[in-house]
Amino acid sequence: MSLLNEIEPLRQNALIELQAASDLAALDQTKGAWIGPHGKFTALMKQLGSLAKEERPTAGKLINAAKVELEAALTARREELELQAALPKEPTDFTLPGRRRALGKLHPLTQVTEDIVRAFRKIGFAVADGPEIEDEYHCFDALNTPADHPARDTQDTFYLASIAEASPSVSSPRETTGKTPALLLRTHTSSVQIRVMKSQPPPVRIIVPGRVYRRDNADATHNPTFHQIEGLYVDKGVTVGDLKGTVEFVFRELMGGDVKIRFRPHYFSYTEPSYEIDFTNALVKKMGKDWLEIAGCGMVNPIVFENVGYDPEIWTGWAFGFGIERIAMLRYGINDIRLFYENDLRFLRQF
Repeated sequence: MSLLNEIEPLRQNALIELQAASDLAALDQTKGAWIGPHGKFTALMKQLGSLAKEERPTAGKLINAAKVELEAALTARREELELQAALPKEPTDFTLPGRRRALGKLHPLTQVTEDIVRAFRKIGFAVADGPEIEDEYHCFDALNTPADHPARDTQDTFYLASIAEASPSVSSPRETTGKTPALLLRTHTSSVQIRVMKSQPPPVRIIVPGRVYRRDNADATHNPTFHQIEGLYVDKGVTVGDLKGTVEFVFRELMGGDVKIRFRPHYFSYTEPSYEIDFTNALVKKMGKDWLEIAGCGMVNPIVFENVGYDPEIWTGWAFGFGIERIAMLRYGINDIRLFYENDLRFLRQF
């Protein structure tokens, strides 16, 4: 049989074998046998030189046309096999609704924190952050908290180790006595206010959200670990009126436009005068109460300004702080703080 007569039978056999390939591996093997570097059609091309001069163009065109047809058949069969490989092995009812991947959501405490931050940003506050492992100077001494204050008792605060045993980036020397203070888990985010004031001159307008630690027994309203947010505003001529206006704005943003605020005298070592903040709205009335305590605040004590190098004759300021969990419990009608930490998806999916 001459070379010209071999082309058509080979083409037909190649098409049959390509179509008969049962999987992708068999298809690749068939491709190599026919149109690969050592395939039969490649061998035919190498034999063109043995033909008469006038037969070569005809044979070359036939071989190339067959190879193009085989390439197209190869591509079509590959698509069929890939689709078959992607289909489920078990019978499937394609009329059933699709199964979508569930979308995650922000934790309710994260949602509330972002809402608080958003409210403060509207009135020009920046967010500050600091270490959760603190030293006594930033957590107590600089905030005018004396050594005999209950919060400094080892039964109320999580003490860790001496500064000498920790990384220098975590702590700094006590600046009041020169002694090496102990490390502890911060009891409030007020320590960040000290760090910010020592790092920059006034004016200061910051909020400090973060995790804090106190040796509370876990119950429906207490947890050893919880979240707090504090605000600090320092400038010339800052008054209690500025404090009250800011508090009212923030809580109306968080709890609704019908919120009313009242201040009650209180004592905090780092503010003077100091106040407890109560609020009321329709939700509080529905709970059968007139007022609920929500936060603590006051004008920054001049001693604190002196500790950070600010002149209290020039600068005044206020600070206030509250628990993020308490806001979330009031907003969503939650009666047990522990629900936030149990990671029960049945609870978290509600938000």
